[in-house]
Amino acid sequence: MKHLAKGLALASAAALLLTGCSATADTDAEETAAPAADGTFPAVVDTKFGEVTIEEAPTRIVALGWGDAETALALGVQPVGASDWLAFGGEGVGPWAEGLYDTAPVIIETMEPDYEAIAALEPDLILDTKSSGDQDRYDRLSSITTTVGVPEGGDSYLTSTEQQMELISSALGVPEKGDELLAGVDAAFAAVADANPEWAGKTATAATKTSEGWGAYIDGSERVAFLENLGFAQSPKIAELPVAESGFTSTVSNEQLDLLDADLIVAFPIFIEKSAITDDAQWQQIPAVADGRAVVIDGDVASAYSLGTTLAVQYAIDQVAPQIETALAGK
Repeated sequence: MKHLAKGLALASAAALLLTGCSATADTDAEETAAPAADGTFPAVVDTKFGEVTIEEAPTRIVALGWGDAETALALGVQPVGASDWLAFGGEGVGPWAEGLYDTAPVIIETMEPDYEAIAALEPDLILDTKSSGDQDRYDRLSSITTTVGVPEGGDSYLTSTEQQMELISSALGVPEKGDELLAGVDAAFAAVADANPEWAGKTATAATKTSEGWGAYIDGSERVAFLENLGFAQSPKIAELPVAESGFTSTVSNEQLDLLDADLIVAFPIFIEKSAITDDAQWQQIPAVADGRAVVIDGDVASAYSLGTTLAVQYAIDQVAPQIETALAGK
């Protein structure tokens, strides 16, 4: 169970990722200052670590948290340094955010960032709004420059889409733009939920499998929130399970795989092939799976579903909702 928790953590937070140990800063990359959009300053942001004041528009931003770089890009700001949690490569963002950089950022390690490489970028603002919430990490980053960490209750990568956008848009002096982007996501969810009123109240499980075994995401994580925003309710069987060491999953043993059963299951693999799920004999025997009420996603779709940024969520809605409609048609 300890190994599974570690595997899930190395993905995310899919959380929390292999790149967390292997991605290194490219200090030879071209660096271009990326001024924040015209905003209102000074800006005050409330975090777990207290109020943070940004006196003037930052021009060199390093975005380290899960999805922080994409959130800044959605607001029109290009970080000079960023972490690539999902190992996209290149600019460190998914296809839904391609073309938003004029100059690729220097890529910084995820779970164990290179503090010297960060300092070498001479940032005037560090974003770490969706991370472990570790005090030592925050203190080291703050010693470099002004840092916006996780919100109260955001430890273990449980900062919500709304909290992340609110923190970053406020830090960049453009909270109104953040509100607009969140409203767009809310409208997209509402459109799908309104078109499928029969989903309201149905139970759902957000599951994953790694080389170490199975897990299910807890309430407050991106995947569960995604399903809840479509009208589903988290499976009470999962809600009753103890939270694993990762902080955002519960471990499910092979012998208890029926705990994943619900009106709907959405599952994805982490660092293994999709077939490791779909060809699993025990998976196939879960009632929801046998009845066709399970959706297994991978690749960019699974990354978008997991990332939780406004850009990724819009992409995931477009890709995942039709698969859910097909799975639950007439059921």
